[in-house]
Amino acid sequence: MLLLAVAVLVIGYVTGLPSSDGDASTAAEETPTPTTRPSPGEAPAPASVDTFNRAAFSIDDPNSIWVVVNKLRPINPQDFEPGDLVEVPVDFTNEPELRQEASDAVIAMFDAAFAEAGLELASNSAYRSFSSQENVYDGDDATTARPGFSEHQTGLAIDIGALSGECSLDVCFADTPEGAWLRDNAARFGFVLRYPADKTDITGYTFEPWHFRYVGTDLAAEMRDTGVTTLEEFFGLPPAPDYG
Repeated sequence: MLLLAVAVLVIGYVTGLPSSDGDASTAAEETPTPTTRPSPGEAPAPASVDTFNRAAFSIDDPNSIWVVVNKLRPINPQDFEPGDLVEVPVDFTNEPELRQEASDAVIAMFDAAFAEAGLELASNSAYRSFSSQENVYDGDDATTARPGFSEHQTGLAIDIGALSGECSLDVCFADTPEGAWLRDNAARFGFVLRYPADKTDITGYTFEPWHFRYVGTDLAAEMRDTGVTTLEEFFGLPPAPDYG
């Protein structure tokens, strides 16, 4: 498929470019603060892979929606901050910011969950700066990323829970109606479940059924259709169970 061909090009083109890495999740288990819900919307139009360019589809450039961040691939530069961060107008525990494209996709996904299944979702954590990650990091490398190695710093990752707060940031979220709906539908909106239950030896993190990463609808659909569940495996990168 075209996207697979582009992925091969990506790996070839980015060889030797600066690398980027890191992520995980945390936040207080609180009942999120409701906001006014917009009317149900459509999923954002997929980005065109026909207009492939190095910046847009690089796995190294932190500005790319395909950037791969893990324990072997830190954010570069360390103090990176996305230039298009916006506040995400959804229910939340901690007021969320994401890159504009990811924000639009989150809004559409939350609206669809409510319209299709009557489920109310909320953001528990989204963009976190390097300094914010310093405050979040608790020393447990299996559950929380070190500063400079967090996907949240890209502005493309979001921790999602139920508005009720049930199983917030807990593995039991996978068994809730909200967790099941996200598992089955997130790819429609360009998101992948970043830390699957059976891939700790690849991603370096324990199962996080609440942590979703925006990669665009093309890549998310390709991963769903091929059954490849991690970015490391899709792009032929080495496993990152530990920091280098």
